[in-house]
Amino acid sequence: MGAIAPELAAIVGPDNVQAWEQVAPAFQATLQAAVPGASPVVASPATPEELAAVMAIAHQKGWRVLPCGSGSKLDWGGLGAGAEVVLSTARLTRLVEHAVGDLTVTAEAGLTLAALQQTLAASRQFLALDPAYPDRATLGGIVATADTGALRQRYGGVRDMLIGLEFVRYDGQRVKAGGRVVKNVAGYDLMKLLTGSYGTLGILTQVTFRLYPESETSQTVLLRGEGEAIARAAQTLLASALTPVAADLLTPSLLAALDLGEGFGLLARFQSVAPSVEEQIAKLRSLGQSLGLGDHTFGPEVEGPLWQRLTTVLTEDPTESTLLAKIGVEPAKAIATLQQLGAIAPGAQARLHLASGLGLLRLDGALAEDPAALGDMRSRCEQAGGFLSVLRATPALKRSLDVWGYSGSAIAPMRQLKQQFDPNSLLSPQRFVGGI
Repeated sequence: MGAIAPELAAIVGPDNVQAWEQVAPAFQATLQAAVPGASPVVASPATPEELAAVMAIAHQKGWRVLPCGSGSKLDWGGLGAGAEVVLSTARLTRLVEHAVGDLTVTAEAGLTLAALQQTLAASRQFLALDPAYPDRATLGGIVATADTGALRQRYGGVRDMLIGLEFVRYDGQRVKAGGRVVKNVAGYDLMKLLTGSYGTLGILTQVTFRLYPESETSQTVLLRGEGEAIARAAQTLLASALTPVAADLLTPSLLAALDLGEGFGLLARFQSVAPSVEEQIAKLRSLGQSLGLGDHTFGPEVEGPLWQRLTTVLTEDPTESTLLAKIGVEPAKAIATLQQLGAIAPGAQARLHLASGLGLLRLDGALAEDPAALGDMRSRCEQAGGFLSVLRATPALKRSLDVWGYSGSAIAPMRQLKQQFDPNSLLSPQRFVGGI
């Protein structure tokens, strides 16, 4: 490793290269959770050109590279086979263009979502994403992990909002795809391909998103009670003309952690002009009352922090053994599956987005390190037409099972794509599905 740091310092400057012993202990721990046993050099280029130059020399030398932004989700996914270089985009923070009239924004991949939203708010616009760690998550990291959040109910996922990007290939060549206008149909849709690829196909340097105007007002209603009644309310809401921008099903343990009462919960957020929001809130409350459910309405001043706290409770302050998993089930089977998961792990906290059936599951304590219990929970999700993929867990648990839990027919095409985009397997080796 001693020979690597000087070569990278010649490209990005000595102040922007850290040998392993110079890396902060907290970040060392994060890196060990991603690539156990590695002691990489960390390089932080300031421009896409510098990043491309670092990747070019890594290709020449055969150095394995672990891309990252702020590192907030670096311990998600599979265990890497090793890394000689961590290539950070944290200094790529330029806002390239905000086309207010076209409702699009182009920014470098290291810009945090929080910083971008603050800028967009001045024009009463926003990027419709609410991922984990919104204060630290970078735009590139959000795309790489496809981390959307509850707003997918109304606006879709990351890949639905990403309309253009630039990335650096395994050999240091720079690539552009898409454009800066919404109706762009030129070229291959690399935006969808790189979304959720966990840095295994290229390193994002710039992204372009479609935006949305801020609504006049926003309110949230909570229905809580027995699982069967919540399930009926959820299916009725999905079939109705009501248009929540976010709607989540919450387990009793998560509801209790949020100090919102007992039972299962259905949390729905409405944003529009005030009369529309009031009418939709009233209709959902009436539905809940007809099913014997309790309800509570959160006004504009408190409902935003409530949704932030919902994500925080699931993702922040992990212990050494905390397990965080992404789960998915058929929406009609959501409550029944959550009940089954709760029977296996009574303390499990989980949320599922109503329309997609996707969500997060958190486990603490002994069951978070029990492969048999996790396998049982994965089986229940699969029986409900879904999946369970481990995001964060101890390295020992990740070694004991298939983190991604996927054995479908897409493995072969994915390996072919990896071979095309990264033939020497330098980028995040073995961190993705099927050991890609």
